[in-house]
Amino acid sequence: MLTEVDTKEVVLSLDDAQVAALRAADLVTVRRAAGGRWKIKAGRKVGAIRVGDLEIEVTPKVGLANMIFFLGYATSPGFRPEDVAGIPVTGLWPALATSLIRQARRALASGPLRGYVTVDDALPLIRGRIRFTDQLAGRPGMPLPVEVQYDDHTPDIPENQILRAAIRRMLAVPRLRPVDRDDLTELDARLTGVTALPTGTPPPIWHAGRLNAHYAPALRLSELILLNSSADPGNGVHTIAAFVVNMEKVFEAFIGAALRDALSAYPGHAETPGKDTLDLGRAIRIEPDVLHIIDGRPAAVFDAKYKIEPGTGRPTNPDLYQMLAYCTALNLRTGWIIYAEGADPPTTWHVRNTDIQIGYQPLNLRQPPEQLLKDVQTFARSAIHQAVPAYFHHP
Repeated sequence: MLTEVDTKEVVLSLDDAQVAALRAADLVTVRRAAGGRWKIKAGRKVGAIRVGDLEIEVTPKVGLANMIFFLGYATSPGFRPEDVAGIPVTGLWPALATSLIRQARRALASGPLRGYVTVDDALPLIRGRIRFTDQLAGRPGMPLPVEVQYDDHTPDIPENQILRAAIRRMLAVPRLRPVDRDDLTELDARLTGVTALPTGTPPPIWHAGRLNAHYAPALRLSELILLNSSADPGNGVHTIAAFVVNMEKVFEAFIGAALRDALSAYPGHAETPGKDTLDLGRAIRIEPDVLHIIDGRPAAVFDAKYKIEPGTGRPTNPDLYQMLAYCTALNLRTGWIIYAEGADPPTTWHVRNTDIQIGYQPLNLRQPPEQLLKDVQTFARSAIHQAVPAYFHHP
């Protein structure tokens, strides 16, 4: 087992198929060592991969429960801190399984969601409307069966197809606890009649709304599992199962969602990421992680930096120059750099010969999700009051 951004390397004997699978998964770096062996080292990606009898797991520095919370919240702010309470702290597969079981149970508490789908079929009786063109082309002169099209109220809809695909994907991974395997099997049985998507099939499109709102957290987590994991027979030499996420992208997405949610209490709206240009010709694009807009104009800008290697918890000159460029182009007086696991207390720098201030805000990602969200809300309140004091009557 390795830890994210750890300097430690492990040396293993691997066959060619295992090396190819590890490189394809892109979870760890694989380099040749002496004696025909291989050096394995972790980077900023976390997850687990099993290739035959070889299993490698890279654990996140923030802990498995927090990582799953960040993943869930980034795609669905309705994902709640209690959704990761009690998740196993050792083993990525058990942690993912426990989280999916909780969300799926909540989604299916009143039974599988049903919806209307349009069905084309050939039946011995008329149902819906007759497809005359298909009837004449396929069965000229034959009265039965009849080519028809009708609407069916069924559980075989995209939401349930996605949920069942994630459940079955988890049933195919290693190291599941017997209780989790039993729970997943029971949930799969509750979705009997729902199409089981073939491996490699992209998840169908679904649209959030009032009727499926209770499904949303389960669907977001299911999509994350389907997007970031694989479980297949491999190349005939080894069975392969993998789950890999890039923590830098996870952190940026989480900050975007958490700030967007926190800033919704104030005038305007947040764009995540923000999109604008640096130059007058509008050729050089800039995309800060969060851009808050009030009355159609930029009001506050934020950028997230996931730098948790030893000695990197302080803003670097390139980070500060980037934020200065954002503030200059957007005509803002203040911009904030948000650091994961920052090494210094919050700081503000005043840029010489300008009225621009650059703020540095560290976040402790290892604390419970409830407190982390409170910290983001407190920071958002302070930032928006500082950026647009005219909108507020209190400091």
